[in-house]
Amino acid sequence: MEEKKRLVNPNRGLIGEIQVPGDKSISHRAVMFGSVAEGETVIHNFLMGEDCLSTIDCFRKLGVDIQVDDGEVRVKGKGWDHLTEPDRILDVGNSGTTTRLIMGILAGRPFHSVLIGDDSIAKRPMKRVTTPLKEFGTVIDGRSEGNFTPLSIRGGNLKGIRYTLPVASAQVKSALLLAGLQAEGTTEIQEPEKTRNHTENMIIEFGGHIERQGDTIKVKGGQVLRGTEIYVPGDISSAAFFMVAAAIIPDSRVLLKNVGLNETRVGIIKVMKQMGASIEITEKSNTGEPLGDILVSSSDLTGIEIGGDLIPTLIDEIPVIALLASQAKGKTVIKDAEELKVKETNRIDAIVQELGKLGADILGTEDGMIIEGKTPLHGGNVHSWGDHRIGMTLAVASLITDSDVYLEGADAVNISYPAFFEHINHLLKV
Repeated sequence: MEEKKRLVNPNRGLIGEIQVPGDKSISHRAVMFGSVAEGETVIHNFLMGEDCLSTIDCFRKLGVDIQVDDGEVRVKGKGWDHLTEPDRILDVGNSGTTTRLIMGILAGRPFHSVLIGDDSIAKRPMKRVTTPLKEFGTVIDGRSEGNFTPLSIRGGNLKGIRYTLPVASAQVKSALLLAGLQAEGTTEIQEPEKTRNHTENMIIEFGGHIERQGDTIKVKGGQVLRGTEIYVPGDISSAAFFMVAAAIIPDSRVLLKNVGLNETRVGIIKVMKQMGASIEITEKSNTGEPLGDILVSSSDLTGIEIGGDLIPTLIDEIPVIALLASQAKGKTVIKDAEELKVKETNRIDAIVQELGKLGADILGTEDGMIIEGKTPLHGGNVHSWGDHRIGMTLAVASLITDSDVYLEGADAVNISYPAFFEHINHLLKV
């Protein structure tokens, strides 16, 4: 039985500054691109969370020399053709990003490999990636005709394709771009809505070429990538928990340093400003991804409607946005977010049930949720569902409840934010 973590409302605001861990999406991609590039790649501020360490482990099994030293990662890439057939199964752990993106790389390699993950990964749909990869010419098999792990991949001899994504997914897009870089001819991918563009940015950072015309992205095969130096900005998805905490806890003022401000990821900032949150942004120069400092103070909030093309820019922040909405006056409607059902868990069901246990007025819908506020929260027994973002949302909620919260599965936060509880305590020491 999982141990319950007791979370006590300290009855005071959060004051001070922190630097949240490196961006998870960018950390994954930096290792992957460094592994297929020629020459050494040095990655600064790498996220030492369980998911990203799974990516490192998989590429080591593919023959890549990767050295890790106190947040700095050195990847000694020798190009696409020097990846070697693994003699063991590639275990992605809990990481959906690792699973889907590595498939795009393995699809073009002329050897056999097998992917497996934990119980959560075994339930996450992969056919959205395996189906278009088969169109390139790779051979993939797995449970339910390649929809679930374990997945068997025998790659090589890819031909470029034209493909329209049925759903807006940065992971699927990225897998296809990684396959396209190895394919004969040009690959064209059409997005229904713009999704996070870290993969496109990284192709350019590693010396590659990619074109975007409206909603269509084109990449030519046969490109040689060159090792480079990458600074990973702080993860805005991790910063979101402290942004929300500072906004809803009285007498709070929190400065988040060096947070990534990629235009495809800043939906949380737009939503909080629309709800009336006090947010100040100080942008900084950076050779790669845009970044800056975010200052958030206690605020009076008002409910809004969130949907449409805003959803892909904040899909991972919706659990904590639901908590934010519970402390806003009036109704907040979140829609067009069906993708939440196929994350680490069904996040619609998880956040509705768990915040409901603490007294939130929250109703799940087919594609999102409806939250009525402002509602006082009380203590209770809650569960992370093994999902890091659910766990952190509930931990933030405990900072405004009228009695203790007991959180089962609190260790799930280690997937993306090992120092999460330490940072909460730091901001409480005024």
